[in-house]
Amino acid sequence: MRAIQVTSLDGIDAIEYNEIDAPTAGPNDVLIEVHAAGVSFPEVLQTRGEYQIKYELPFVPGAEVAGVVLQAPAGSPFTAGDRVAGFPGSGGYGQVVACPVTHTFALPENVTFAQGAALPMNYLTCHFALVRRGGLKAGETVLVHGAAGGIGTASIQLAKALGAGTVIAVASSEEKRQVALDAGADHAIDPDGFKDAVKQLTGGRGVDIVVDPVGGDRFTDSIRSLAPEGRILVIGFTGGSIPEVKVNRLLLTNTDVRGVGWGAFWTIGGPEFLTQQWAELLPLLESGAITPPIGAEYPLAEAAQALHAIDERRASGKLILNTRD
Repeated sequence: MRAIQVTSLDGIDAIEYNEIDAPTAGPNDVLIEVHAAGVSFPEVLQTRGEYQIKYELPFVPGAEVAGVVLQAPAGSPFTAGDRVAGFPGSGGYGQVVACPVTHTFALPENVTFAQGAALPMNYLTCHFALVRRGGLKAGETVLVHGAAGGIGTASIQLAKALGAGTVIAVASSEEKRQVALDAGADHAIDPDGFKDAVKQLTGGRGVDIVVDPVGGDRFTDSIRSLAPEGRILVIGFTGGSIPEVKVNRLLLTNTDVRGVGWGAFWTIGGPEFLTQQWAELLPLLESGAITPPIGAEYPLAEAAQALHAIDERRASGKLILNTRD
């Protein structure tokens, strides 16, 4: 099969497009013919050896896929020919991948393979963030940083689908702000001066939840943008720097900073949590309440271009590799 391999830790331009042997399925694996693979920031870090999970070289990156079942264990919910999405963790940038049964999910007919590959990491992470860690309540106001990216658009759609009253998107260009509005945001504002804009939009009250996959120097103003008993959900640091918190502010305003370690949670608590999450997302997918916005699709051979777009923060929506081109 054709696949992208990381053969050294010299960065994006060192990845290789090679012919390699297809994987075989273990006793608890579903073998999937991959039609689309999602591209995400962890894969950028993996090319440099900077991601917290280390793989032995050479390896095929790619945490999330969608495609058709080739082989499934007896007694599993899947049979050959089923349309599925999957979260193999790695191996997705190839034409075939082995994915644990517990990480494989039925894909509704109204969801394309590209949209299916956009779901597992971003939407399950954001579901965990908003529901379990954020405790989102109907009618609450949500502020989303990095709002045109994969996590951002997923947060916007899920927040609205789960009953948020108002969603305010923060994005760095008119084009990206339009992506956020198209995803369902009620307002889209520039990062510069966002604290004052939030104050004006909320009548001085502030927001109940901040979704922050960016970090960096805007974190302090995110804390200042919280309403009483508001929560900041820390998802990542695409801005490059890890901010520090002056906790006296949290004390004075009864606000929280909450870590969102989706992978750490289900790794310890059991992968059955993923199945439970998917069951909660499924009716939203079937009804069209959530429809992942696809920013761009690339042939598998052009994976480096997609990774550069992520690394340079040029991406809007979810980037996808088409493995059957």
